[in-house]
Amino acid sequence: MVISQALQDKLKTLPAEPGVYFHKDAQGKIIYIGKAAVLKNRVKSYFQNTKLRDPKTAILVENIADTEWVTVGSEVEALFLESELIKRYRPKFNIDLKDDKHFIYIKITTEDAYPVVSYVRRPMDDKSTYFGPFTATDTVKRAMKLLRRVFPYISDPNWPHVSPLNYQLGLTPAPGTPSADYKKTVRKLLMYLQGEEGKVVTEIQKDMAKAAKTKNYEAAARYRDQLRDLGALGKQMIFGDEELFDLSRDQALVGLAERLNLPGLPRRIEAYDISHMQGSDNVASMVVFSDGVSDRDQYRHFKMRLPGNNDFAHMAEVIRRRFSGKNLVDWGKPDLLLIDGGKGQLGAALAVMDELGIQIPAFGLAKREEEIIRRRPGTTALSRGHYEGEAWVVANYDFEIILLPPTSHVLQLLQRVRDEAHRFAVTYHTLLRGKRQTKSQLDEVPGVGPSTRTRLVKAFGSVRGVAQASEEEIAQIIGPAKAKIIKEHIT
Repeated sequence: MVISQALQDKLKTLPAEPGVYFHKDAQGKIIYIGKAAVLKNRVKSYFQNTKLRDPKTAILVENIADTEWVTVGSEVEALFLESELIKRYRPKFNIDLKDDKHFIYIKITTEDAYPVVSYVRRPMDDKSTYFGPFTATDTVKRAMKLLRRVFPYISDPNWPHVSPLNYQLGLTPAPGTPSADYKKTVRKLLMYLQGEEGKVVTEIQKDMAKAAKTKNYEAAARYRDQLRDLGALGKQMIFGDEELFDLSRDQALVGLAERLNLPGLPRRIEAYDISHMQGSDNVASMVVFSDGVSDRDQYRHFKMRLPGNNDFAHMAEVIRRRFSGKNLVDWGKPDLLLIDGGKGQLGAALAVMDELGIQIPAFGLAKREEEIIRRRPGTTALSRGHYEGEAWVVANYDFEIILLPPTSHVLQLLQRVRDEAHRFAVTYHTLLRGKRQTKSQLDEVPGVGPSTRTRLVKAFGSVRGVAQASEEEIAQIIGPAKAKIIKEHIT
């Protein structure tokens, strides 16, 4: 391969720091994203030892016309940034990292009396806290092992009825530890994972001083050791949702702003979808992407107040509720609205926004042809959406359709946001339907209250799943006494 002089000169400026690098082809398209503990060594290696290359790498190198990079604070941080950018851009040579089945999340059951830390492939819409997604499973688990020495946590839901080895190694709380004390440790872990290292150190220092003042020297020593271990971690560990990638170089966000004629980068994107089953258990979802990254803390779902099977009416309802009263004040305004659907759903949303005086760029994304739909710039509504009884009469606008190739970063970003809104809506709908079905069939079972019903459906997926489960399987969830009662009443 012949390397251009410009690329040779650029490679000489590579820093000896951790970071993420981007190989581009002659058209400037990102074709591979990778991470490195030392950018200088890793990136240069692509253009050396040509005889040792595997066929895939050889083809990749032949297509490299330019390389860019961004430095970060640690190799672990590079891992997280690489993960997000590969999902966003889907470079053709990152084949092994495209499928979601390769990603994991860190899950912490923060609502439990004794939260459990585990790893899952897909997050659920429960009350747990999730961090991710991450691609390098082994690296993430090694990172969490380091943190576990500082913040001992439970990884087995059967704690404390498990082997005492982890406790003896200082990796789990001691049996009998009060829930409040353990939750305090978990809260510090969460703060650290969210990038608030400074606050964690300050809090531990205060705890140590308080313990010393009350002459609780054993506790003071533990806090001292925590500070020492945190210091030893140094910059090995940098978690958090803040992406250090320069947004002005983000092809998806920049392309989205340019292609859709937005006034600026869409730093907050909100997407909406409706889900129901033949007009029952109607729900709507609102998902948020901040700087192109899913922001799960900002997600919201709505239980529809309007009855019936009318996606347009329900879309109008959710947009009205979103941009009215306290919600508008507390949640602020997005830079872009994405509606899962075609002209009807988008028209319903626009009609309400026009009525409320909300001026935010809004687009629809129809699944069948993946058409991006918007109101033609400079036009006003030909007719407003309105109700006739319980029926919604669709607003009439002068729409235009934007078609982008499947490889477009802009389309892929919109698809990802739209698909997440759909997933979130379907999950909430399934939850409500499951609760309703559980209530109708399990209400008459003596000794089975709301908490037990919820645990059963969560464990077996549905009432039918409960009926098909053995008494022993049910006993593992709610105990043998209640399991016997369940099997006597549910067949």
